[in-house]
Amino acid sequence: MPTTFFPNSPATLDRRRLLACLALGAGALTTNLRLFAQPARQMMQQKPSSPENSKLTSLHYEVPIKASPARIYSALLDAKQFAAFSGLPAEIDPKEGGIFSLFQNQIVGRNVELVVNARVVQAWRPTHWDPGLYSIAHFELKPAAAGTTIVFDHTGFPVGEFDHLDAGWHAHYWEPLQKFLA
Repeated sequence: MPTTFFPNSPATLDRRRLLACLALGAGALTTNLRLFAQPARQMMQQKPSSPENSKLTSLHYEVPIKASPARIYSALLDAKQFAAFSGLPAEIDPKEGGIFSLFQNQIVGRNVELVVNARVVQAWRPTHWDPGLYSIAHFELKPAAAGTTIVFDHTGFPVGEFDHLDAGWHAHYWEPLQKFLA
């Protein structure tokens, strides 16, 4: 099972940490154990990069969505809405520093910066990456005549991941989000 950066994952849960979690309350322990009780299933097919894209480590999109910035912001940070548009369970602590687990624990990370209805910046990683390796997903929500343009940058991911991530953002974010908010 891949190790995550979360300090209370079952792989690193020792007696001292267990007692600390208990001291914080049953809610904290339940949340941490629920997020990491099962290893991530490889439901998202890994797509190898083409030779021309194999060295690329960043993506940029400008995605038009027929919804307000507030609706998009909410869909990205509300676990119930995220699960509704993605079709898979999500756990999201919607505040700066809050952790998230998306697509049934296939993507994990932390909210680095949140500007209500305008920006979401996340330290973001698929659980199949090497432990401790994170990229940055930056969603800028720009009001537009027909709704919102998401100016999106995904940077710092490993060489060889470009085509897989490119396909994943379209299939698991942009297309379902557009249908959900239509």
